[in-house]
Amino acid sequence: MRPHRAFVPELSDQLWIEGREAHHLLEVLRARPGDRLTLFDGRGNEALAEVVEVGEGRLRVRTLEKKAVRREPDAPVTLYLALLKGEKLADAVRMGTELGVSRFVLLVTRHAVAKTIRRQKLERLRRIAIEAAKQSGRTLLPAVEGPIPLSRVPGVEQGLLAHPEATLRVSEVYQPDRPVALAVGPEGGFAEDEVALLRSRGFTPVTLGRRILKAETAACALVALVTAAYGR
Repeated sequence: MRPHRAFVPELSDQLWIEGREAHHLLEVLRARPGDRLTLFDGRGNEALAEVVEVGEGRLRVRTLEKKAVRREPDAPVTLYLALLKGEKLADAVRMGTELGVSRFVLLVTRHAVAKTIRRQKLERLRRIAIEAAKQSGRTLLPAVEGPIPLSRVPGVEQGLLAHPEATLRVSEVYQPDRPVALAVGPEGGFAEDEVALLRSRGFTPVTLGRRILKAETAACALVALVTAAYGR
C-alpha cells in the first residue's frame, strides 16, 4: 500500500503537522511513530517522511527524501466555471482537480441561479481541491478564485467554450502544447451575448456530443478531453 499523502504549506527537514491533516492522520489512520507518509506542498515538491512524535492534535515528522515527480499537464489548464447551485460546484472542483486543472475561476453569469458565493463555501471548495490533489497524486495545488463577472474574463491564447450548438470537436482545434482556458456555463447555459463576448476573448465553441449535459458533467468532460484524452 502506498504511503498516505498529506498536504503541508512548506517542506523542511522536520515539521509539525496540525489542524485537519493531523486530525485525519491521528484519528482516522491512527498514525504512530515509525509510520511513513508522503508530503507535498502544492508547489511541485514532494517528499517521503516518517512520523517521529505524536502529540495532542498534532504530530512531528522528519523528511527522509525529496522526490522530483511530474504528474501535471504539459501546459496549464484554466477552467472558467459559472456559479452552480448545491453541491455541483464541489463536484466540478473535485473532478477538475483530479483531471489536472491548474486554476479554477468562478463566474457570475446571467442564467445562473446563484449570483454570489459565501466566503465559507469558497474556502470549502479550496479544501476540496486539497483533498482531491492528495487523492490523485498531484504535486501542484490548483487555485480556486472569484467569483468575477463574465466581462472580466481576459483575452486568452487558446480557449474552448462548451456549447450545445457547436459543431467543432475539441480534437479539431485543441493544441496540447499551448496553455488552454476552458469555459463552462451555468445550468441554463451562456446567453448569446455572453458567448459572443467569450468568442471575442479567444474562446472557440466546441461540442461535447449530441446529448445535453449537466453543467458539472460538461466541465468534467471538457477537462478530460484536454488532459486524460492525451494521457495528461
